[in-house]
Amino acid sequence: MDPDDDWGVAVIATVGRQLKLRREAVGLRAAEFGAAIGYGEDLVYKIEGGKRIPRPEYLDRADEVLSAGGLLAAMKEDVKRVRYPKKVRDLAQMEAKAVEIGVYECNSISGLLQTPEHARVLFEAAQPPYSEDEVERMVAARMARQSVFDRDPAPSISFVLEEAPVRRPLGGTMVWRRQLERLVEVGRMRNVTLQVMPMHCETHSGLDGRIELLKFADGTAVGRSDGAFSNRPVSDLRQLRILELRYGTIRAQALPPRESLVLIEQLLGET
Repeated sequence: MDPDDDWGVAVIATVGRQLKLRREAVGLRAAEFGAAIGYGEDLVYKIEGGKRIPRPEYLDRADEVLSAGGLLAAMKEDVKRVRYPKKVRDLAQMEAKAVEIGVYECNSISGLLQTPEHARVLFEAAQPPYSEDEVERMVAARMARQSVFDRDPAPSISFVLEEAPVRRPLGGTMVWRRQLERLVEVGRMRNVTLQVMPMHCETHSGLDGRIELLKFADGTAVGRSDGAFSNRPVSDLRQLRILELRYGTIRAQALPPRESLVLIEQLLGET
């Protein structure tokens, strides 16, 4: 767990404590319990100590072996809520409420548009490297955010992507091809506008980093930018105006949506 995620740490610690109490109540040692549910003794200790997040199947098996009558399995819902990093949960909650979402991405393809394979390659390329469990957790979190496309009524979403990341065959030909297919699929949605910033554009307002804008039904908004306000979320009207001006200028300089899709389809045809 993230050490600053107080609520998440508390939930996982409580779940671990309940598992340990149940195990000890039936007289099972950690090694015996692990063998009974198909997990190692070391993992049992880590989960009971609040150091690891149990998977749903772990809680299901624990419930059966410890004859908990569904009490342990019921904790899956609490665990599910804290499975993803706090900053991802916070962002996903805001995206789930937004009626308008605008994203400019400069160094990679937006997380809302990534395929699982593309996201996994990105996380695996990080230095120092993440553990396999961390990679899987972050990929799952990124994919969970994409439920925003399934909302009804659907929010209005606009993306501006730099041409270079779209052209980069990250993960090899098949991963790249599937990613291009995903861009075309999302770009054709009625509530989505997808644009590409061409490499021949000499300068534009997004050269200092990513921009996000989220607008809500009550008229409020939140924005964030790598190159402004220390990358902190801002809701002050003056600061929001600055981000909206930059994002609007970027959209005006990017290829129109139809031309952007044509470019992506051409790349797809070349793979």
